[in-house]
Amino acid sequence: ISASAFAQSTQPANEHVVVPQVERREIKLPKFPSKDIEVGLIGGVYSTENFGANAGYGLRLGYHITEDFFVQANLAQTKVSDENYRQLLPGGGIFPQPEEKLTYYNVTAGWNVLPGEVFIGSNRAKATSLYLLGGIGSTKFAGDQHFTLNFGAGYRVLPTDWLAIHLDVQNLMFQSDLLGEDKLTNNLGAWLGATVFF
Repeated sequence: ISASAFAQSTQPANEHVVVPQVERREIKLPKFPSKDIEVGLIGGVYSTENFGANAGYGLRLGYHITEDFFVQANLAQTKVSDENYRQLLPGGGIFPQPEEKLTYYNVTAGWNVLPGEVFIGSNRAKATSLYLLGGIGSTKFAGDQHFTLNFGAGYRVLPTDWLAIHLDVQNLMFQSDLLGEDKLTNNLGAWLGATVFF
C-alpha cells in the first residue's frame, strides 16, 4: 500500500486537513426599537393652485406594519394669499381677508420600494429608503371642507436607530370652485421632517 493511501486510511473522516485560523470580529448589532411607531414634525412649502406657494408646518404620526409597508397620519397648515387678485379685481379679492388659512389632514399608506444604505466616509453606513405614498384626507380652505386625495414619493434616512429624516413630495387634489368654475385642483407640497421612533 502506498504512503498516501495509508495516510488517508488512518485519518478520521471528520478531521479537517486544514484548520482555519480565522480571527473573529466583535460586531455591535443595532438596537432597533421594539415598537415601530414614529412621531415628529414637518415643515416645508405648500403650493396652492392659482394662489402660489407659502411656507407650512405640521405633525406626523406613523406606524410601520412590516419592513416594506407603513401607514402615517399627517396634519399640516399654511397661509394662502389672494394679493395678486386684489391688484387686478375692483372691490377686493377672492377671500374676505387678504390671507386665508389652509389646513389639511390625511391618512396615507407607504411602500418602501428601494430600501438601502447611504455611505458616509469609508466606515459609516446609514439605512435609507425610497418610498411611494398614497392616501385620502380632508382640506379646510376658504370656509369649505374638501375631500382630498394625495399621492407622492419620499426619501428617508436614519442617522441613528431612533431618529429618521424624511423628504416628501406630494400632490394633494381636491375640488374647488373659488374662481367660479368647479374643478379638480392640484396642490403640491414639499416637506422636510424629523421623526422619533419609540
